[in-house]
Parts: sequence; structure tokens; C-alpha cells
Amino acid sequence: MHDILQQLEAKRAAARLGGGEKRIAAQHAKGKLTARERLELLLDEGSFEEWDMCVEHRCLDFGMQANKVPGDGVVTGYGMINGRLVFVFSQDFTVFGGALSEAHAEKICKVMDQAMKVGAPVIGINDSGGARIQEGVASLGGYAEVFQRNVLASGVVPQISLIMGPCAGGAVYSPAMTDFIFMVRDSSYMFVTGPEVVKTVTHEEVTAEQLGGAATHTGRSGVADLAFDNDVEAILMTRRFFNYLPLNNRDQAPLRKGGDAAERLDPSLDTLIPDNPNQPYDMGELILKVVDDGDFFEIQPENARNIIVGFARMDGRSVGIVANNPQVLAGCLDIKSSIKAARFVRFCDAFGIPVVTFVDVPGFMPGTAQEYGGIIKHGAKLLYAYAECTVPKVTVITRKAYGGAYDVMSSKHLRGDVNFAWPNAEIAVMGAKGAVEIIFREDKGDPAKLAAREAEYKARFANPFVAGARGYIDDVIHPRETRKRICRSLAMLKDKALANPWRKHGNIPL
Repeated sequence: MHDILQQLEAKRAAARLGGGEKRIAAQHAKGKLTARERLELLLDEGSFEEWDMCVEHRCLDFGMQANKVPGDGVVTGYGMINGRLVFVFSQDFTVFGGALSEAHAEKICKVMDQAMKVGAPVIGINDSGGARIQEGVASLGGYAEVFQRNVLASGVVPQISLIMGPCAGGAVYSPAMTDFIFMVRDSSYMFVTGPEVVKTVTHEEVTAEQLGGAATHTGRSGVADLAFDNDVEAILMTRRFFNYLPLNNRDQAPLRKGGDAAERLDPSLDTLIPDNPNQPYDMGELILKVVDDGDFFEIQPENARNIIVGFARMDGRSVGIVANNPQVLAGCLDIKSSIKAARFVRFCDAFGIPVVTFVDVPGFMPGTAQEYGGIIKHGAKLLYAYAECTVPKVTVITRKAYGGAYDVMSSKHLRGDVNFAWPNAEIAVMGAKGAVEIIFREDKGDPAKLAAREAEYKARFANPFVAGARGYIDDVIHPRETRKRICRSLAMLKDKALANPWRKHGNIPL
């Protein structure tokens, strides 16, 4: 017995050491934590239960049979974040560069399978050079097994990917299918093909950072949701983010009431909207003043900035916030903002998180770039997401709601549950100037007449009362009471039951 216990401890020590002190020092020299250090920081102290510490690869080619490390380059298991269950895997770059082997993939698949059985989220920490070349197609098969589980888990349990090093080639598609991707600036990157291949094929010269760094994917491509300065910040923010999410699609997000009264009024909102309808204002200020304790976790803040999405709490309940941003492109909907908001709304719907929408949208972005890029189909994604969504939906029109964009932004016609408007809201087919130039085109040569017609149109349509008269707006509210009215609406909708017709799945306009 003593001998076998010694063998066990030796294997555990070897697994904990990973690729050895030299490689651990190299990891630290890059400003990166090791796989185990990351999990220690992510999970509640003492809560981690590790699985498959003794697993080794089965490759016999290229001298690999003499080069085995217990754990095979990935640490897997489960633990707690703020007392709530989560399954985790963390790739170890010190062991074969974190390269994925058949056994490595099997370890990841095991925790994903168990997560789906018990209904708990999966957080994957990616730091890998890609497929283990020595294993050939076996490692490619391992990736596909992981991909299949990403798809089956989608909409069942939340999946979060932390990119904390390289993630290249086929490896990128697993994070791409998870719900949220967080990256670390200057030390993580994602791309399908690296700079050398790009140079060979297209003759472009580009660095790894330019091609697939955190700035590229959070600001340009929209692939990643957030970027952080270092591993520690990324992990601590992930712990904070985790608090907004339910454990699975049958669970509810944790209720965390603070000291912020649901009935609180904010008189400063009465003067938030400028008198000039073409002047922007800070939609972020409105969000912070309405949500609990001014606490808003924004997602993709650097991508498609003309729309704002993120998580907050209203009277202790998790909600998803979607808001047009009049400070960027006047809040118009374009290709990128439609995709960004549609994916967010679909996540909230999948996991039972109510959606609160603040609307100030003059329409869809015009121009050949948008039309050639497919704004019709991409804009329809947001329309589809809101129409399909069955969770509680509360909408507040703060200023403009024009044309088809009015319909898309969680209107009453798309089964919006409670739709409010501020007194200065303008709900119409289009702006007064454009409308008058079409309706009264015969008066184009008479500026005075056109001005009178414009004033007449504004008085008739540039207000919330026409929509209110038809029941498309449930109430016109004072801006100061926005928080109170939203909180009451969400409390009323707490037990809402609505189901779409049975189908295998819809065919969203991808």
C-alpha cells in the first residue's frame, strides 16, 4: 500500500509541475499565469475537484512514447464561483505548448458531458498551440468531438471562453461557438491561419497581434466580447460576470438585492434629452441611472458602438440591456450592430433573462456599403431575435423610433410585453423633413410652405400619442420614473408563460 501511495503522489506531483520549472518560469516571464494558477484564482478557495490528473497521451510515433506528462496538457474538473457550480478546463501551455491530443480532447469532452447532465456552465481557458501534429487525424477528431459538444450545450448551459494565449487554426471554432469570449491584451490571439501562412498565400505582412489580437477581435471583427489587461483582471471580471447568469436554461439567474429601491425616481432624467432632436446625448448615463446601484456590465463596448448591450440588475433580478447609442452614427442600425444585438437577445432568451430595450433609432444605415454587405438579411437577424424571444420584454422609447427600425426594436407588434415612451418620443415612418419632401413634393420650390408643412407634420406625428391611441404604447411616462415603471413591469412579468409553435428549429437569416 505504501508503494502505491508513493506512486500516486509522484504522479500528482508530476501533473502539478506540468512542463517543469523552466517552462513555468517562461510562462510567468510573458506575464501569464499557469493553467493551475488561473483555476485557483477563478474558483472559490478550496472548491476545485480535479478529474483525469493521471491521463496520458497514447501516441507512439516520433518518440512521443518516451515523452509523457500526467494530465496531458489540460487541467479539468469542477468547482464553485461564489458558491455556484461550474465546470472548467484550463489548457497548460507548459506541456507540449498546450497542443490538443486525443486524450486531451477526451478530458475536455468529459467535463462538458457532465456539465450538460447536471446543468452547470462551462468555462474554458484556452492557451494552446493547436492540434498536436504528432497525432495527426486523431487530434483533429478530438477537436470535432469538442465542437459537437459546444453545439449540443448551446442554449442548455452557458459557455464562456477565456483566450489567454494562442488559439489558432481549428482551435478557434470551439470558442466561436461558445456564448462569450474574453481575451487578454498583448498575450492572446485568435486566427484561422497565422501570419506566416497569410504571407505565403496572400503576400500580406501582418503581425500576430494585428491579425488576431484582442484589439482586432473586440473592436474590428466582433469575434470577442471583452479584452482585459492581464490574466488576473480577466479572471476576476469573469467571476463578476458569472453572477448575472443562470446555471442552465431551466434555472433562474441569482437574485441579488442591494440597497437601491425599486421605486427610486431620478429627476435628472427629465433633462437628459436635448431640445434639438439632432443633438446626441449619453445613453450610457440613462442606463447607469436606471439599473441597480449604477452597475452595468457592458458586452462588446468597442464593437458596433452605435448599439449598447450588457447585463445589469433591476430590483435584484438579472436583465439584459439593449440600447441605441445616439452618440455614434446617431444610433442607426447597421450590419454590425444588428448582429451584435441579435446574438445578445438570443442568449438572453435562451437562458430566461428579461430584455429591457431603450430605443432612440432614426432608422437603418443607408448606403451602398450597407446594401452590398447585406443589411437586409443582417438587419433581419435582430428582427428575428426579438420576434422569437419569449422572455419578458420591456421597451422604453426615449426619443426617435422611425420606420422599420421602430418595428425591430422590441415593438408591441413583436410581442413586446410593456412598451413605454417618454413625452418627447417621435414615433413615425420617418423624420418630418424627409416625410414632407415626399408627401408635398410639389411645394419643393417654396421653402416657407415646406417649413409650415414640416411644423404641421411634427405636431401631428412627432409625438408618442398617435401610437398610444392605437395601444402600441402602453403608457407615456415621465423620464424620472423610468426605473420605477420598469421594475414594476418586470415584477408583473415574473411568471410570464409564452411558447412558440413546436418546430425542430427556425431558419434564422444567417
